[in-house]
Amino acid sequence: MTISARSIAFFADFKVSGALKWIFALAVLAAMVGAPGSADARRARIVGGPGAYDGTWNVTFTPRAGNCSSSNTVPFQVSGTRVSSAGGGKVTGGVSRGGAVSVTITVGASWANGSGRLAGNSGAGRWSGVITGDRCSGIWQAIRS
Repeated sequence: MTISARSIAFFADFKVSGALKWIFALAVLAAMVGAPGSADARRARIVGGPGAYDGTWNVTFTPRAGNCSSSNTVPFQVSGTRVSSAGGGKVTGGVSRGGAVSVTITVGASWANGSGRLAGNSGAGRWSGVITGDRCSGIWQAIRS
């Protein structure tokens, strides 16, 4: 590697004030990229980052097969990746960053397993279980309230 007189002259003529402006501009740009309100943080909330599905969801279960009664609507609570009951029965389950949800619901001797997907303020999927002694299955639809 050789250093020419031209290379040395470039650095000799380089103004300190110009260099400071560039350093300041790069520091501001780096701070904006890592800021909590940055595009990456907004994208995480839209795509399904932590807490993207938080809130109360009203889930309507509609039977499609078996001897089950008519549709029922049950509130669920989502907090982070956990799904729990927001009233009535025991609900356990989880939701992934991508919105895939899986739950188990138990009310007395009745139980059901459900899976599906949440996106934005709605969701849908399938469920199956034993309701008042009868094996049943169907679909579910959810709306965040």
